[in-house]
Amino acid sequence: MSLKQDYILQPGPNSHVGRRKQILEKYPKIRNLYGPYPLSALYISLIVAFQLIMAAILKDQSWWIILIASYAIGAFANHSLYVMIHECCHNVVLSTSLGNKLMGLVCDIPLFLPSAMGFRKYHMIHHKHLGEYSYDPDITSYTEARLVGNSTLKKTLWIFLFSLSQALRPLKVQFYKPLDFWTAINTVLQIGINAAIFFFIGPMALLYLALSTLFALGLHPLGGRWVQEHYITKEGQETYSYYGPLNKLTFNMGFHNEHHDFMNVAWINQPKIKQMAPEYYETLTSYQSWTKVLLNFLTNPEMSSFARIIHPDRHPKAKAKEQEAFLYNESVLADQ
Repeated sequence: MSLKQDYILQPGPNSHVGRRKQILEKYPKIRNLYGPYPLSALYISLIVAFQLIMAAILKDQSWWIILIASYAIGAFANHSLYVMIHECCHNVVLSTSLGNKLMGLVCDIPLFLPSAMGFRKYHMIHHKHLGEYSYDPDITSYTEARLVGNSTLKKTLWIFLFSLSQALRPLKVQFYKPLDFWTAINTVLQIGINAAIFFFIGPMALLYLALSTLFALGLHPLGGRWVQEHYITKEGQETYSYYGPLNKLTFNMGFHNEHHDFMNVAWINQPKIKQMAPEYYETLTSYQSWTKVLLNFLTNPEMSSFARIIHPDRHPKAKAKEQEAFLYNESVLADQ
């Protein structure tokens, strides 16, 4: 079957802009859900401690035990820390931006990769420019999408290495510099933490943490989340929620339509949005199984990275660039 070679272009802004306005007009009390949930800081501390204890317990074990433990246990713990990084970047863990940045750095301790500050920057760009090809880091490049295609084997390998794909996404995003003070601090700090774990606990402990992150972001039942959020299975719908049991282990990360509508609502209150405005969410296609979502993506030849809705770029510099190109083309035509 031939591969669709382009995304689905929809004019105008993403669907969340209009829906948010309608919901707030009808249910203004949803604003009462805004704000931080400080108890998340305790959960972060407990999960970080749990992963370090697990790493210490496994430091003398064989590689195959490390592999099983990282897939069956560590992946869930590290994925939950990525969810907490997500909470920190929206400033809904503590009441100050600095406090949330610091808690994001704490989340990174067992994650092996320096993720918190880079994610903080590019995830907010994702919200600001949702669906805009040149600026939304959640959208793969044309080169990557065509390389992966709709082959089950290639898609499986792509999901397995999804952490690498995400790490390279900033290279596609225009007008935003990937490096800044906080990302530099994050990187240096993480290198130091990894070195300390390697020398003071052991290389197998570091391997456990690294594999936990690889599986948390890749070929795992949790990996269905990356497909669930914005890959199209219903014509015209660009965002999807997951309401299955794994929300209990992932701090309600599946409530993705609700999150994009109201990104200043902490995870504990996300289900309340749907409860307060059910008619806006119960009519949308949603999922109960991340595993089924992932398997459908991998085996369905109709599914590829191009199964996404995009919108016209709205960045001011992009508009200026387009205007310059238009004027240049007009002058060339006039000279002819």
